[in-house]
Amino acid sequence: MARKRVTYRPSKSGSIAAGVMGVIFALIGLFVVIPNFSNAGGFGAIFGLLWTIAAGVMAGVSFYEAFGKKYIGPEIHIEEESVEHAQHSSAPPASNVQARLSELKTLYDQRLITQEEYEAKRKEILEEL
Repeated sequence: MARKRVTYRPSKSGSIAAGVMGVIFALIGLFVVIPNFSNAGGFGAIFGLLWTIAAGVMAGVSFYEAFGKKYIGPEIHIEEESVEHAQHSSAPPASNVQARLSELKTLYDQRLITQEEYEAKRKEILEEL
């Protein structure tokens, strides 16, 4: 099977929404988390800074996905059948051919088709092998 590489971009509206949420979280970090958690001690200030930095990175990446000209997006690998494999797999399996021949014989035995029709269709089925 051949592998096909596909890249995609997230939707512009989804990226903008994520960017706006990132800005809101960054503002919450600046005006709520850092001032309130700084009073709790050393770890609180570190937590507030990490919160704000993470929110800012989230906003930046989201806006870059939405508006960045050079942004390509993640890569996905899709397995596809090669042309060769597709041609070989288009041949009917032997059990299917056997069932078709059996059904054809039943139609002939019940005199629903003529001998000429039977022979022509039988030849056609066998040529598919």
